[in-house]
Amino acid sequence: MQNNKALLAITMGDPAGCGPEIIAMAAATEKHKPVRLVCIGDYAVMCRAIDIVDVDIKAIPIKSIDEAHFEPGILPILDLKNVDLDKLRWGTVQEIAGNAAYEYIIQAIDLAMEGKIDAVVTSPINKKALHLAGHKFDGHTELLAKRTKTADVTMMLASQHFRVTHVSTHLSLRDAIDRCTRERLIKVIQLTHEGLLHMGISEQKLAVAGLNPHSSEGGVFGREEIDIIQPAIDEAIAEGFNVCSYPVPGDTVFVRMWEGKEFDAVIAQYHDQGHIAAKIIDFWGGVNITLGLPIIRTSVDHGTAFDIAGKGKADPKSLINAIEYALTLNSNWPTRKAPSE
Repeated sequence: MQNNKALLAITMGDPAGCGPEIIAMAAATEKHKPVRLVCIGDYAVMCRAIDIVDVDIKAIPIKSIDEAHFEPGILPILDLKNVDLDKLRWGTVQEIAGNAAYEYIIQAIDLAMEGKIDAVVTSPINKKALHLAGHKFDGHTELLAKRTKTADVTMMLASQHFRVTHVSTHLSLRDAIDRCTRERLIKVIQLTHEGLLHMGISEQKLAVAGLNPHSSEGGVFGREEIDIIQPAIDEAIAEGFNVCSYPVPGDTVFVRMWEGKEFDAVIAQYHDQGHIAAKIIDFWGGVNITLGLPIIRTSVDHGTAFDIAGKGKADPKSLINAIEYALTLNSNWPTRKAPSE
């Protein structure tokens, strides 16, 4: 095994959800590719998942990342031993599962910050379970930002040539409107530009979606486009960013990116504006990428699928794509060096 093969840590996510199963399937798919995968989770849970999906891989428990041994068909499990299988129930919101998921994420972030892994790939978590365990975060993004002490981040959803970032995500629609400020828009434009560079896209064209219907039609349906969004676009262009010169209405901008291929990424104003479009395009294959962090983090773009957890029916496509995006980002990340085996 060569040292130039990237080392990725995949967090198990909520152990009562589909995470363990899709990890087993993804590991089987990736076993002959130039990547080193370590699962951060619970060994017993992963063994059960491998049996359920019936794939030709073997889980090996390790106590530290330095113990990991890589060969086709072997999946090292950094075993935190934080799940009691007798108490864990598939497809159920549980405090023990929420706490376990939290601990997997923290371990992965810390390893990435220490330079012991190249990237973090996360499986889905359940926010209610996370809250039951006392971890009051709205999701991965907020937890990642706090743990890495990062002030400005944004979520990108990506699938093929469709990419959308967000001015705000987990806020009420009323609060999301307040989040639409000139400063935040310019920051998200900057983060989107940098994210595309890390994907190897240097020649790029961005678009900013309007907030109001038809981008307010000259102030008929609101003044945010006139007072906030257009000035932010003008400033971004003056700073050298290649941005469409006006806020593009939200009901056409995604079609122009997906079918017309006019834009490399669109900045959406709020959660559902970007998420609905992304999930219509590719619900099971889309990838969630956190931009602005000092580490690489990609993720599935779906939930824990509690309704099918434990049944071997989950689709690993999004996780496989998240691994591929992590590899792409790693290859273009400034001054990155692969951790030694």
